[in-house]
Amino acid sequence: MSWTKFYLPDAYSPTMEQLTFFHDHTMSIIISITTMIVFLLNSLIFNKFIDLNINENQIIETWWTIMPTIILFFIAIPSLKILYSMEELINPTISIKSMGHQWYWSYEYSDKLKKEFDSYMKYSKISDLRLIEVDNRMKAPFLTQLRMIFSSSDVLHSWTIPSLGVKMDAVPGRLNQSSMLIKKPGLFTGQCSEICGTNHSFMPIMLESIKLEKFVKWMK
Repeated sequence: MSWTKFYLPDAYSPTMEQLTFFHDHTMSIIISITTMIVFLLNSLIFNKFIDLNINENQIIETWWTIMPTIILFFIAIPSLKILYSMEELINPTISIKSMGHQWYWSYEYSDKLKKEFDSYMKYSKISDLRLIEVDNRMKAPFLTQLRMIFSSSDVLHSWTIPSLGVKMDAVPGRLNQSSMLIKKPGLFTGQCSEICGTNHSFMPIMLESIKLEKFVKWMK
């Protein structure tokens, strides 16, 4: 992502791919409707329709009631499909708990080997990504089904990585969960997306996707 890019970020998870396809599908419908309305408005403005014998047209009235319903079905069905698929957990191999604090994240790995650490924003070198680089990156293997568990120790936070299609609120006293599957290795970044206080802008998220073998060595 960069400030010169106006489209959605590249998708690196099946969820984000489906969300991108749904965005394009919905935009094609909206553009078609807009084009038709502009054409009709143009016809109404530059033409004069005067016919004293035409008082009503029930066929047109029927169709302009039915067509919006059909269009809404074309939008709602794929939307509901994606919504339910995002809530499904498919036999997760690894569970990672993310806790939101004012103003940093902490991560807990507790499946077999336990590992806990805090992740603060840092900016010590020019090569660091400004407002994005952290001192301890969260690491996860790619092509592995993950379960992310979210909570907070103080106020509302929101754990968000756009390129993976993940955005989940971290609520004090409550556990939220989301499934995640990363398709490729790389660095994926995000930020807290819930206004959580003075330093809300300084809660970056950096996830490093690595091979499963390297992840096991890192856990040890």
